[in-house]
Amino acid sequence: MDPRRLLPYLLALTVCAVLATGDLVLLTQHPAAPPQPVSAAAPATPRDVLAAWDSRRAEAWATGDVEALRELYVAGSPTGRADVRMLSAYVARGLHVEGLTTQVLAWRVVDEAPDALTIRVTDRVVGGAVVGEGTSTLLPRDRASTRTMVLRRVDGDWRMWAVRERT
Repeated sequence: MDPRRLLPYLLALTVCAVLATGDLVLLTQHPAAPPQPVSAAAPATPRDVLAAWDSRRAEAWATGDVEALRELYVAGSPTGRADVRMLSAYVARGLHVEGLTTQVLAWRVVDEAPDALTIRVTDRVVGGAVVGEGTSTLLPRDRASTRTMVLRRVDGDWRMWAVRERT
């Protein structure tokens, strides 16, 4: 498979990798406690919120559950539509990603309110492969990029509204 055909997938994987950083941070702080979905009733830090959301998202990607993925986004979210389209395309082609490794370079809360959370993360993809029937293509080494993630609380659950590339 021509690696250039994977560039749209790499973009989606980069978004996945950014969101996976929350899990990495949480696991280094609390290795014995798996992240749980964060609801309005559960007090949580911004890192806990993102790590729990990302854990649910990773599960949807791992199982190919498009509907579960869709429910993680605010209705009408452009980021959500793109993520659901990408997962659907992966599932249709029988593809998945193995060994995706992200190096987190910076993390900070930009804004925090009772029903909204904005976080900025700088990272880069440094390993992984797109794998399918009879094929395995290494992902190209990624350059560091910064993204701003906006989550909103809807019906007691944190959902992603947007992931914006920062220039």
